[in-house]
Amino acid sequence: MRSLLKNKKVRLVLLTFFLIISFQFMSGCLTFRMSTKEMNKYFEGKSMRPVAEDFSTGDRNIHCVHTGNPANPTVVFFHGAPGSWSAFIDFLADSTLLKEALLVSVDRPGYGHSGFGRSEPSLERQAELVRPILEKYSDTPNILVGHSLGGPVIARIAQDFPHLVDGLIMVAPSIDPKLEPDEDWFRMPLHTPFLNWILPTSFRVTNEEIYPLEDELNEMLPRWTYITAPVTVIQGTNDKLVPPGNADFAKERLVNAAWVNILLEEGMNHFVPWNRPELITNAIMMHLRTGLEMNANNAR
Repeated sequence: MRSLLKNKKVRLVLLTFFLIISFQFMSGCLTFRMSTKEMNKYFEGKSMRPVAEDFSTGDRNIHCVHTGNPANPTVVFFHGAPGSWSAFIDFLADSTLLKEALLVSVDRPGYGHSGFGRSEPSLERQAELVRPILEKYSDTPNILVGHSLGGPVIARIAQDFPHLVDGLIMVAPSIDPKLEPDEDWFRMPLHTPFLNWILPTSFRVTNEEIYPLEDELNEMLPRWTYITAPVTVIQGTNDKLVPPGNADFAKERLVNAAWVNILLEEGMNHFVPWNRPELITNAIMMHLRTGLEMNANNAR
């Protein structure tokens, strides 16, 4: 046995086998999905009860969870990559927000319970798939919150369906095509059938989204003028995943937005929803107050 292990080819085969088994094990663990049992346990003892909903568009299903009063303005959260609706679970239990809004968190296509493993690289298509959610709550103002890759998703929604969007809060958003890192050297091989099966499912979906993202963002360039809703951008200067220059891009491109508020936090990293949730909560409350004031002025 020892003599076999000294053979380089045998060791390489064993290492490859070990890595494959490890990746497959990780695939089962790194789903980022929360089961109904886990969700109920999280909300156990809390005053609110989550409600899960599914919306169908064509052959796709979009899953979301909401808390709060449907008569209030709606805040819809969109996670990054990888992720799921549970990335914003703490916000759905926030007593301050629940007094003012219906809180909805979405599993984007390919993640969570929205066709897990079946990616949707087209931002235009993603916007179309979540449109029924916004239409359901269109009787009240809709404020969209998107973190990381959720940022360009909500921007595309506001570009394509401005009548359904009353505010945008983009948190560390990947929106400037020129600032997308050159990662083709590893993303392209992982995009092929020969290698993509090695990745845990959620990371494969992530790669299938990010690989064509620069082209998707370039396609959006002439559409930024379609955004008319108020916009807040929250960005950290120490973000190693999304360059802070994306905030400058937003300021330059959002020429027709009702107003643009850029919140650039010194030393803050990419993981704002978990490390600095109060920044998002404060931005939501500001948009809610502004929306009520605008509605009151329009009614006069």
